[in-house]
This record gives sequence, structure tokens and C-alpha cells, in this order.
Amino acid sequence: MEITPNMTPEQYVDQLVQEDEALRSIREAIVKEGMPEVSVAHPYGKLLTFLVEVSGAQQVLEIGALGGYSGLCLARGLGEKGRIVSLELKEAYAALAHQHMKNNGYGDRVEYRIGPAVDSLKKLQEEGKTFDFFFIDADKENYPVYLEYAIELANPGAIIAGDNCFLRGRTLNTDKNGPAVQAVRRFNETIATDPRLVSTLLPAYDGLALARVK
Repeated sequence: MEITPNMTPEQYVDQLVQEDEALRSIREAIVKEGMPEVSVAHPYGKLLTFLVEVSGAQQVLEIGALGGYSGLCLARGLGEKGRIVSLELKEAYAALAHQHMKNNGYGDRVEYRIGPAVDSLKKLQEEGKTFDFFFIDADKENYPVYLEYAIELANPGAIIAGDNCFLRGRTLNTDKNGPAVQAVRRFNETIATDPRLVSTLLPAYDGLALARVK
């Protein structure tokens, strides 16, 4: 590995933690389809796999499927009985995500629910569903709502992960105060201070919040 002058920590990690072909092909398909290029950074994707595996999570809830990049990362950490429920607003996105999951042998391990995530979360609550692991990576204005639902739907000890906590610098920019920025700031503050959680926030890439529900 070549270390170059002024290399950032993220660039160093990117060289060390390689993105495999399956994940790379998903990222390329997302670009080809003209979808937003907002999948989780690949070292954080590997962290999701690691966290699902070491926590022994059996029931995973993903809020925001996009093209299936994070879904594959989550699925790779599951045990034999593990399952994922994935919430996605757009049917076309969910279809592409499901195809990628099928291509990698996890098609029968994931259930997609299409429509506004808040509606799906309410339905899951009505059904009495609970989960061991949550990954939040969807519309930012609803991040505080998603966090509250995650806490309510959590089994004791469940892990909550939330991506894009810095919004590419906007969270830290006092000149930026739009609805999404304010919502993510509230999300970050709740993650850090809510007595129901034990938490931290990883500052690399675009920020990843991690919490365990007591």
C-alpha cells in the first residue's frame, strides 16, 4: 500500500479495507440507474456486517434500501435464522435492492415494505414486531422520528446505527439551518443524551451514530 503526502485517514482506510466485487457491482448499478450515490461508505458497510454478527442480531430493520448495498452488508452478518425487514419509499429501488440480494444468496432473507417509512413503522408497531438491529439511512427530515420508533421497536440490547450524521458538513455549518439539517442535529443530540441509550458517534466519512438500547 502506498502512503502519499497529505493522505487523509479516510483515504488510508479506503486502501486498507477493500470493497469486494459484489459490493462494488451494487454501487456501479446504482450509478447506472441514475439513483443517488449515497450508499454507506464501504468501511462502515463492513462495520455493519461486524456489528450484526457480534451482536447476534436475528431480526434487522433497515430504513432506506436504495440499491441494496447496506442490505447486503447487514445480511452478511446474520446467522442462519436471521431476517431483514427493509423499508423503502420507491418500488423501483426496492426491486433493484432485492435483485442484488438474490444475486448474493440472501433473497429469501429480506422482506421489503414499500411506501413512506413512517407508515411502515407504525404498521410494524401495530403488528408487535421487535428488532435486534436497526440501520437508519433514509430521508433526513424524519431521522428523529425513525430514532424514536427504533427505540420503541427495540429488543433489550438492540443496536441502532444511523448514517450521514454530518450531511457532508452541513450539520456543522452554522449558516445551514434547513429542515434536514435541523432534524439531523436533533437526531445526533438525542443519540448522545437520551438516557435510554448508550451511544457514540464516529466522525469519519459522513458520520455514523451508534447506540445500544438499554
